[in-house]
Amino acid sequence: MSRSKISVPEAKQAMERFKMEAASEVGVTLNQGYNGDITARQAGSVGGQMVKKMVEAYENSIK
Repeated sequence: MSRSKISVPEAKQAMERFKMEAASEVGVTLNQGYNGDITARQAGSVGGQMVKKMVEAYENSIK
């Protein structure tokens, strides 16, 4: 269960799209809603890809 709550509906939708995009880039299939059937390794690779993309976006914004 997610501990952080996104209170802005548009932000929540954007984060879902971002998560799905990151998952497809690392070859993990996610469903809308519950994804408790994926492995910890798969979940970690999705999260890692999301962080990588956020760091890249930040680095590009400060150049």
